[in-house]
Amino acid sequence: MSTILTLDALSAPLRALRLLAVDFPDLPAPVVDVTAIYPDRLSLSVHAPQGGFAAFEAWRMALGIDPDAVDFHVQCDRRTGVLSAQTQYGGADIELTGYTQVPAGASLPGTGVA
Repeated sequence: MSTILTLDALSAPLRALRLLAVDFPDLPAPVVDVTAIYPDRLSLSVHAPQGGFAAFEAWRMALGIDPDAVDFHVQCDRRTGVLSAQTQYGGADIELTGYTQVPAGASLPGTGVA
């Protein structure tokens, strides 16, 4: 027997989103994801043009995420760089992800990809 969650079960990430909108109204608008699969998580993703993680960095600093806690990898297409980090904010688990295009022929530090 499965239990169907109510909207109230998503109150932590929805409350965090509300706080973020009030506390950081000038930050770049992210893609926002709230799901009953992970009811305590608020996922924020920012997409930038080639070579740009400025929006991710703005969110990282605002959320107080240590730079050493950020993971970098390149997707298997070798064209998309990804930064990701997790923290807590406003009673919710926050998952922050940034995507950018990797310039053709770029050497990516620490990846062995050229």
